[in-house]
Amino acid sequence: LFLVNGLMTLGFAGARQQTELCNESLMLEKLPACGKSFEEMMKKVDSKKWCNLTEFIMYYDNFTQCTEREANNASCFWPNPLAEGFITGIHKQFFSNCTSEKVHWEDPPDEILITLILIPVMLTCAMITLVVWCSKRSDIL
Repeated sequence: LFLVNGLMTLGFAGARQQTELCNESLMLEKLPACGKSFEEMMKKVDSKKWCNLTEFIMYYDNFTQCTEREANNASCFWPNPLAEGFITGIHKQFFSNCTSEKVHWEDPPDEILITLILIPVMLTCAMITLVVWCSKRSDIL
């Protein structure tokens, strides 16, 4: 009985904590500390390498965990629109020059293109010939 009571109390306490209202002002007050910490860490990375995620992935992971922790401490879900807005601001600050380069597609040289077209055509003809030949010889097989 005591065990059941204790478990139910813990369950109700957990349910009560989840229903607490998000303290948005507290979250917005704490998130800049995450941004400041990320900014300090990014100073260690050459700005020319800011578009290479492998150069700062650990710093970004720490930043993400910090924003999630602060949102949870303020009884807010993460991500939420306010946290996303803050994270977007950090992205604009550090990664606004990181654009994906568009790939310019070109046709291969004619020799390669002709080969790539003829191989499947020849294989198709060979398979049709083989099927027809085998169907005519079914009486022997």
